[in-house]
Amino acid sequence: MKKVEAIIRPFKLEDVKVALVESGIIGMTVTEVRGFGRQKGQVERYRGSEFTVEFLQKLKIEVVVESDNVEEVVKAIADAARTGEIGDGKIFISPIDSVVRIRTGDRDSTAL
Repeated sequence: MKKVEAIIRPFKLEDVKVALVESGIIGMTVTEVRGFGRQKGQVERYRGSEFTVEFLQKLKIEVVVESDNVEEVVKAIADAARTGEIGDGKIFISPIDSVVRIRTGDRDSTAL
């Protein structure tokens, strides 16, 4: 099993959700996060003054999938989240040792 974490632009959430559901994903976790990378923040104006917003608002989507499905999920997220501009985000893939469904005690594949 693998955990796929994607940092995306907030307005791309619905597109990514639809792409994941079409890929057979039935659950995900979404968290509001802030950060910067190559985009290095942005300059904004407020009442005539300029200031730099260093940490931009993003969303983090987390999905745990069978190892066989990782590439399909990564492609679905990347295709749905891409705008072609700096700041589109990143996808991280990590191994998962075990999963337990709290309600039933199911483990691993049956818990997904």
